[in-house]
Amino acid sequence: MDIRLGNGFDVHAFGPGDHITLCGVQVPHDKGLIGHSDADVGMHTVTDAIYGALARGDIGQHFPPTDPRWKGAASDIFLRHAVALAADMGFEISNVDCTLICEAPKIGPHAAQMRAVMAGIMELGQDRVSVKATTSERLGFTGRGEGIACIATAALIKP
Repeated sequence: MDIRLGNGFDVHAFGPGDHITLCGVQVPHDKGLIGHSDADVGMHTVTDAIYGALARGDIGQHFPPTDPRWKGAASDIFLRHAVALAADMGFEISNVDCTLICEAPKIGPHAAQMRAVMAGIMELGQDRVSVKATTSERLGFTGRGEGIACIATAALIKP
C-alpha cells in the first residue's frame, strides 16, 4: 500500500467586502478577502495539500494567477482538479485536516457546513474531513485582523 501525506499553507489579506468564502461557504463579515480567484484560503490550502501528497507542485502551477481565466474563479474548480488528479494517479483521499487561523470571523458556527461542502467535493464522508479554527492570540498579521492563514494536511492512499 502506498500512503502519502501532503501539507498546504496559504494566506489572504482582508480588503473591502461584506463576506468571505471559506471552504466553499459564504461567511458574513465586515471585510472580504483579496485574491486572484475567490480567495477561499481554506479550499486553496486543501488543494495544495493534495498536490503536495502527489508531488505535483502547487495551485499556482496548475492555475497561474497571471492567467485571466482564473480571475474571480470559484475555488472548487481547483479542489476538484486536485481530487481528479489524485484519482487519475490511482490514489484515494483518506482524510483531510484543515485549520483556519484568524481572530474573526468566528468559524465554529460555520464549520459543519464547511465540512459538508468540502466532503461533497472530495466525495468523502464528513467523518474524514476536519475543518477547525484557532487564533494567533492577537499576534502577527492574523492577530491584528489583517487577514486569514490556513494550514492543511491530506492523507492519500493507493490500495
